Amino acid sequence: MSEATLDPEDNKIIVLARSARARNGAAEGAAVRDETGRTYSSTNVDLPSLTLSALQVAVAMAVSSGARSLEAAALVTAGDGPSEADARTVRDLGGETLLVAAPDGTLRRS
Repeated sequence: MSEATLDPEDNKIIVLARSARARNGAAEGAAVRDETGRTYSSTNVDLPSLTLSALQVAVAMAVSSGARSLEAAALVTAGDGPSEADARTVRDLGGETLLVAAPDGTLRRS
C-alpha cells in the first residue's frame, strides 16, 4: 500500500506518530484512532521504574479518555515493528489495523 493509496485518516496517525517521535527524540512514536475518530499520539516511556512501548502509552491514553474501541493504530520505529505484546494491546480494544512505518514515514507493514 503506497502513501498515495493510504486512507487519509490512516496517514494522519502515521504523521502524528512521526511528530511525537521526532519531538521527543524517542525510539518509537505511536498514534491510535478511537471509535469516535479521536486520536492519541505518544512515545515510548523508559524510566527506571516504568517501561512502556509507544503503542501501550497511546492505547492507555485512549482508554483513560473513555475510548471503547480502536479503529486503527500506527507505530513509527527504526526497529523491526511491534512486539506481540503491542499487537495484543491494540487487539484488546478491537483494533485490526496496525500500521508500521519507518522514521521517514515509509509504510513497511499494514
